[in-house]
Amino acid sequence: MTTFLPQRRPEIAIDFGTANIRVLRRGDGLVFDEPSLCCVAGKHNMTSLFAAGREAYAMIDRTPAALRIARPLCRGVLQDIDAAKRVLRYALSKARGRSRWRTPAAIIGVPADATQAERGAMLTAAADAGLGPITLLTEPLAAAIGAGLAVDEPAGSMIVECGAGTTEVAVFSLGGICGTGSVRIGGDTLNRALADQVHLQHKFLIGDRSAEQLKLDYVAHKGSRSAQGDAIPVSGRCLRTGLPKTIAIKMADLDRVVEKHVAQIVKVVRDVLGQTAPDLSQDIHDKGILLTGGSALVPLMRTMIADATGLEVMTADEPAQCVAKGLERLLEA
Repeated sequence: MTTFLPQRRPEIAIDFGTANIRVLRRGDGLVFDEPSLCCVAGKHNMTSLFAAGREAYAMIDRTPAALRIARPLCRGVLQDIDAAKRVLRYALSKARGRSRWRTPAAIIGVPADATQAERGAMLTAAADAGLGPITLLTEPLAAAIGAGLAVDEPAGSMIVECGAGTTEVAVFSLGGICGTGSVRIGGDTLNRALADQVHLQHKFLIGDRSAEQLKLDYVAHKGSRSAQGDAIPVSGRCLRTGLPKTIAIKMADLDRVVEKHVAQIVKVVRDVLGQTAPDLSQDIHDKGILLTGGSALVPLMRTMIADATGLEVMTADEPAQCVAKGLERLLEA
């Protein structure tokens, strides 16, 4: 794994995701884990940071006109450099502890399909936030290392990294990526799809946090093997009356939304398998496919991929932490 590291040994590693930002410090492990968003006051170029992380998350859909929620990343890549700089500064100040960093060397995870412009934007935001020499590492590779796959060996391994903003499929051998594919959908996309379903079918509006909770409740119901006829309560505003209300959403209705979401990921998995060299394909046939990322626990993900490929599909232990664990292993290498 030392081949992935820069000449100057990094002091910290950052898993900068669409949903959460995690900071790891060499020797201390995970020292910061909060939502990757901020709340700013003011307009245009006259803005100031009002809150970030958990405090900003609590303000979603609750801000007055003078405040707005800013999300640094959308679908896995940087969309707001100023917000990214603010979130990084906030995370670094919280993670610093007693360390006397000035410009610490850092590793930052990025999607494998990030363009040069997107990578450049991340480097600019990180440098402006006070980081020193920065190494960008593809997140599927970090996830594979964190999940315990032997990526250095001359044998193929395949993972599906299911993030909040993007889902990436990658095949590894001899420490490198031999095949990759991605689709810019993830947990956040599923949240919006569930909210749209509630809107269209029930003429009912729910916010971002309610959509996230609806997804989590759906996952919990599926995991407990509840009856398929069960319903999940959700609160929001009825468009027919204009009043607050709580309604029940049938599990079967949510199943259809999740199936449509997962079908897009299944197509990418099949496309990558169709472009994989025969010997690597044999290795994947023997080992199976590993799911990582927070959205790996979405119901139907494992079964639909297994049914479409005929391969064994497994979910990593603590899938949401795989990228962070991989970055931590590289810090300690």
